[in-house]
Amino acid sequence: MALEFTVRDDQQYTDQARLDEIFANPGFGDHFTDHMAVATWTKEKDWHDAGVVRYGSLASDPASAVFHYAQEIFEGLKAYRRADGSVWLFRPEANGERLRNSAARLALPQLPVEDFVAGVRALVEVDQRWVPGGAEQSLYLRPFTIANENFLGVRAAHTATFCVIASPVGAYFKGGVSAVDIWVSLDSSRAGAGGTGAAKCGGNYAASLQATNEAYAHGCSQVLFLDATDRSHIDELGGMNFFVITRDGQLVTPELTGNILPGITRDSILTMAPDIGFTPVERRITLQEVLDGIADGSIVEAFACGTAAVVTPIASLTVRDQVHRLPEVAESQSLDIRQRLVDIQYGRAEDPYGWTHKVC
Repeated sequence: MALEFTVRDDQQYTDQARLDEIFANPGFGDHFTDHMAVATWTKEKDWHDAGVVRYGSLASDPASAVFHYAQEIFEGLKAYRRADGSVWLFRPEANGERLRNSAARLALPQLPVEDFVAGVRALVEVDQRWVPGGAEQSLYLRPFTIANENFLGVRAAHTATFCVIASPVGAYFKGGVSAVDIWVSLDSSRAGAGGTGAAKCGGNYAASLQATNEAYAHGCSQVLFLDATDRSHIDELGGMNFFVITRDGQLVTPELTGNILPGITRDSILTMAPDIGFTPVERRITLQEVLDGIADGSIVEAFACGTAAVVTPIASLTVRDQVHRLPEVAESQSLDIRQRLVDIQYGRAEDPYGWTHKVC
């Protein structure tokens, strides 16, 4: 039976003056809406006790399995306010399917996709006032599942909690989108063969932080990881997928080997590619191939993509002490791709793919 996220009676609402103050400078993940959607899973009763409740602390015992064995997964998607005031989601079912795949890898209960979407929609409906309407503002949604059994034995937990929280966010790039410098990590790995690289779990992000700090120390904004097996093939950035654009119109990204997160933005770009004049290519790419392509001009642009920034042009790749700079272009194809996708998300362009879903 499908879950029904009923709205509990003890609701509270932030006044409009405070919302206006937040919307003036929302940041990213700094403020949270009045409510959250929750559901419980137990081995005996499956998923149950779903509802929309006041935003607040989750009750977790110090012995809860999530603290000791890192059984947790999460998602990231957005709700968008359109010019007519309506609120829409972008491909929520794809996020729900990815959460199921992550759950299977982390031995967590798999929430049905329809229940995932129902939880997201229920929260957005209740907290629709929190969806900002400024330029490239949106409501960032963070669904997650954690093991929540008080037990120190090493096994999959028999109790779990699903929760959706939300945070209004501003434009990722203040003052306009700008290209970023990337540090290529030759020593650290984000994930290895047979590991959790294709799952969206906190451990993958924790594993990227040391190398990200190394990138900052070298004046770069993000880190690019190589395959842990041979240290020669490109995987992805710490939190985004990687693309290059070739001189002959190919849009090339590393194929999904099990080490790479199957990004929703990545998939959307590959789907759109033929309609906007590109040949989409998924295959293994070596770092040396990219560096050679930058040097001989066969690679004309590179970019990273993900939910938060959508598309981020890459200005350079730094390998050890060598900076490999992409050519400056008068008309960025990366930004054209970004604009096409953002226009669909905000309803400024036709959605021929059926990706957008009206909430309210």
